[in-house]
Amino acid sequence: MNIRQPPFFYGWVIVGTAVIGMTILYGVRNAFAVFFPPLLDEFGWSRGGTALIFSLNLLIYGLLAPIVGSLADRWKPRIVMTAGIIILSLSTASCALANELWHFYLFFGLLMPIGQACCGWPILGPALVNWFVRRRGRAIGLGQIGAGLSFTFGLFAEFVMSKVGWRHTYFVMAGILVVVLLPMYLFFMYYRPEDKGMKGHGSAETAVASSLAESSKMRNPSNEWTLRSAMRTHQLWLLVISYFLFWGLAGYLIQAHQVKFAVDMGYSSAFAASIFALFGVCVVAGLLSASLSDWLGRETTITLSTILALGAVLALISVKDNSQPWLLYLYATFFGYANGLYWPTMHASAADIFPGRNFGAIAGLLVTGVGVGGIIGPWLGGYIYDISGSYFNAFVLCLICFVLACIAVWIAAPRHAERGVRLQ
Repeated sequence: MNIRQPPFFYGWVIVGTAVIGMTILYGVRNAFAVFFPPLLDEFGWSRGGTALIFSLNLLIYGLLAPIVGSLADRWKPRIVMTAGIIILSLSTASCALANELWHFYLFFGLLMPIGQACCGWPILGPALVNWFVRRRGRAIGLGQIGAGLSFTFGLFAEFVMSKVGWRHTYFVMAGILVVVLLPMYLFFMYYRPEDKGMKGHGSAETAVASSLAESSKMRNPSNEWTLRSAMRTHQLWLLVISYFLFWGLAGYLIQAHQVKFAVDMGYSSAFAASIFALFGVCVVAGLLSASLSDWLGRETTITLSTILALGAVLALISVKDNSQPWLLYLYATFFGYANGLYWPTMHASAADIFPGRNFGAIAGLLVTGVGVGGIIGPWLGGYIYDISGSYFNAFVLCLICFVLACIAVWIAAPRHAERGVRLQ
């Protein structure tokens, strides 16, 4: 194949596609926090049982991620992503017709994450790794801006809901998936630069290539990491545990309940949705700062993220009524920025330790950690509230999870892997 490198690097189109795609497809999922109060009001379900809708979504998504990543490595990613958008749009529209709790378990909890896994980060993340050899932290951070913007999608959902109700809002979101996302993926998405006759950014630089090959050869004689060989290392499982604790259990516990928590404290649903949107904007700010990990190191950046997350939860615990809105602003700012720093830094850490063409499957297993934590976090937060009438103990649990997640990364020690890639 004739590999060419035009003046404009097409990898930035992939970054832009990832931003728009993640904004919409994860916006549909993250908007659940905005749907949470009206669902409770209309149906009178328990908070634990209702939050389990979100938990199931995260679990199924996490379990499917390594399968989808492996499928994309070996088959045709564009077909997988197209099928994912169709499944996601149909399941979203079906939520508008739901009248029983099990309907939401089926449509939102089971079918929706199948679509999200097939057209979301399990494919978009490895695609960015394929297109960028140098500055992966920056590229992944920019690509994940959509993850932050997806939380502002809740503000859009709240606006539409105030006009047409929650059922028709699901129809609107399904339409956006078909009209915007489907043609964009069909015409602009390429999983590997070779699929377009190009090469990855920085792949021609011999210093980086030799560092990558030498380090990989020392740690893996076959010079090619597979999911099976990576699963035999303690580093992979430590990264999975960190994802499980930080994003899955603690992160999604807070995200699923933050709007309802603010409403309980006496704030309007519109104000609560605006706090959710501010959280998303600050996630974007953290993602834009993800290149810090290329200079400070992965572990140091994760530590900074952890400190901010701890401060955010302490601010949330301090909220007792609606007389101090600045505490919610502080929470949204700190927690959003912390989450924005954490995800791309962890993904870059995994890419440093386990480079190669099979990274999609490996990255998918990391998302499984998020999914397993996700089945526990949102449900557990609701259950703790149901039996105690307060989120206090749930938030304390989150503090512990953040600290343990940070320790796991330090033990995994991505600083010892692929220094050439990180410092170039």
